[in-house]
Amino acid sequence: MSSSVDHLLKEFMAKIVAKNPGESEFHQAVHEVVESILPYIEEHPKYKKERILERITEPERIIIFRVPWLNDKGEAQVNRGFRIEMNSAIGPYKGGLRFHPTVNLGILKFLAFEQVFKNSLTTLPMGGGKGGADFDPKGKSDNEIMKFCQSFMTELQRHIGQDTDVPAGDIGVGGREIGFMFGQYKRIRNEFTGVLTGKGIGWGGSLIRPEATGYGTVYFAEEMMKTRDESFEGKTVVISGSGNVAQFAVEKSLALGAKPVTLSDSSGYIYDPDGIDEEKLQFVMDLKNNRRGRIKVYAEKYGVKYVEDARPWGEKCDIALPCATQNELDADDARQLVENGCFVVAEGANMPSTAEAVEIFLEKGILYGPGKAANAGGVAVSGLEMTQNSMRLPWSREEVDQRLKEIMVNIHKTCEKYGEEDNGFINYVKGANIGGFIKVADAMIAQGLV
Repeated sequence: MSSSVDHLLKEFMAKIVAKNPGESEFHQAVHEVVESILPYIEEHPKYKKERILERITEPERIIIFRVPWLNDKGEAQVNRGFRIEMNSAIGPYKGGLRFHPTVNLGILKFLAFEQVFKNSLTTLPMGGGKGGADFDPKGKSDNEIMKFCQSFMTELQRHIGQDTDVPAGDIGVGGREIGFMFGQYKRIRNEFTGVLTGKGIGWGGSLIRPEATGYGTVYFAEEMMKTRDESFEGKTVVISGSGNVAQFAVEKSLALGAKPVTLSDSSGYIYDPDGIDEEKLQFVMDLKNNRRGRIKVYAEKYGVKYVEDARPWGEKCDIALPCATQNELDADDARQLVENGCFVVAEGANMPSTAEAVEIFLEKGILYGPGKAANAGGVAVSGLEMTQNSMRLPWSREEVDQRLKEIMVNIHKTCEKYGEEDNGFINYVKGANIGGFIKVADAMIAQGLV
């Protein structure tokens, strides 16, 4: 990066930090994108003239609201709900709802900002948004979760709609929560529309939606590996997380002939040297999706290593798929992965690698797929669910999976186009950011100063 561009980056980031104090995750996300696209903007002055960077980093709308609900003891509880409607230049706002005690404005702004570029890369007509609440579903009864979801949707329904803003699930929001919220929306609005995605198959959902993020991450990693004449066959895969994304990343890795050896949760990780096969994966799915248990139970059942309060990045592997949460992989972890022979990192979670970790991956020539590209499969199939809802027609599992794979292949092509450097190395960070930016920026210019 030239000194003049570096100066512009520092100047721009100083304004972002001053305008959005204390929102470190948002600052990190903006810095990563702006660092990639500033040289491109300098070469294409129309984006500078229209002040696209200043506009694209400012949410179109932020909604914050109180969520009161009663627990099973009849006691009043209060949480805070959010919806960040970041950018609608290429379609209705689209992005998940996260229920977790760590949810705050900065985290949701980072997620909404990332979502704008991710949705653009899918080529589907979806803008970017994100939302959620500082509610913790852990330890709550189904009745308490229903009460919370109904109260949350009672307010949120004023601001969303199939042509306005279409939320989906995220951490803490699965099929159960989507069902409770959809029921409340339908009750209040007296309409059955595709206002939420991630719905049940029998009432407007899409086949492959639960699998989409995990499958898509593996498809993207597979495309990256093809550039070096490599494949998943016979490779060892280290995966973090044990929820939806991680589970289906394991499933698709197995299908491609790889050996997944780790899973984790907030308490620690398990390492299974024999590999997590299909039977063991079914156990994990039951443990996590039905019994809501801790991953430690896997280690107890199968007699494998369990490491408390740690992440799995020290284990030897060829491929790493971080599928848990933001900033779960730091510089020390990145160095360890490189030393252990890992040559592919594809992010199933949103921004799981710190800026320092990403720098190491790029320096060492690792095939590194950032979340906005690698995990775009989830929102891609959400977009396909919206299409099916509008048509009032369901597609087969095979058709949705084929469309998902085509979308991930096309995202990879976009990243290649804008990310290939003079020495032939593909910088997927640069490629994803520039590729996602151009479509949104051009639409913003075409629509005038909005």
